[in-house]
Amino acid sequence: MLKKGPLYVLACYIIWGVLPVYWKALASVDSLYILAARIVWSLIFVGVILLMRRRGAAVRAVLSDRKELCRLMLAGVAVCVNWGSYIWAVNSGHGVDASLAYYMNPILTIFLATLVFREKLTKLQWLSVAVTFTGLVTAVIRYRQIPWAALIIGGSFAIYGAIKKGVRSNADISLFFETLTLAPAALVVMTVMELKGVGALGALEGARLVLLPTVGIVTTVPLLFYAVGIRVTPMSLAGIMMYINPTLQLLISVLLYHEEFTTTHAILFVFVWSGLALYLAADWLTGREQRKEKAVCE
Repeated sequence: MLKKGPLYVLACYIIWGVLPVYWKALASVDSLYILAARIVWSLIFVGVILLMRRRGAAVRAVLSDRKELCRLMLAGVAVCVNWGSYIWAVNSGHGVDASLAYYMNPILTIFLATLVFREKLTKLQWLSVAVTFTGLVTAVIRYRQIPWAALIIGGSFAIYGAIKKGVRSNADISLFFETLTLAPAALVVMTVMELKGVGALGALEGARLVLLPTVGIVTTVPLLFYAVGIRVTPMSLAGIMMYINPTLQLLISVLLYHEEFTTTHAILFVFVWSGLALYLAADWLTGREQRKEKAVCE
């Protein structure tokens, strides 16, 4: 039976996995407007949480730390790209590509780690990157186009993770400043689109209007679950459970929304899943070696 920490992480991944249903319910609204609303309502919701928790001192500490503030602003831009491309993908019939993005994310993160942080990879990790890359090349040859949606979603999340690696702030403070950075532009977008008659008021009616304010809740709650749970959850377990998210997305896209799962999709997924299996195997072997070294030292 899972302990409370891993259960929080599991809840986060499940919420993320079923979010396509939420975005589909807002499909009549322009994706750009949904993105802007997500930023604004997330800021409001997390702001209320900070007030209730009396986190004013932590907010002031970030404001007096230029480096931390810059990191959070950059993280805000990266997560904006991730949110926007993901919402567009789901609502334009590319949910399969969105799920693929999060299967690819560990490999993209590994690749980014070698470029930015100069981390050394094992031979098995390099093989996992090579297998995934081979799948992408195969898809490009068969489709005669690059799977941009999956690469942008997965790549922006990998960049977001790389930026967050240097962030010291807790999840609530971090999300507050990330959304605060983007909120002025988001408010302008919402206002202009409403004045032009292409906002939410012209597309949603009755109870569906409530979905927009709750976008702050569905954005913030899983992040807070993750922040609480990951502190006491082994990274290996969290890494394996992460694939619940894209698996749910894939099942929802194909079974509920009847998106086409082509032969090319199947070939690409086989390569990505193979690369993922190699990555998990490399991670397990590295962990085993570290445990052996620790046991010898003790």
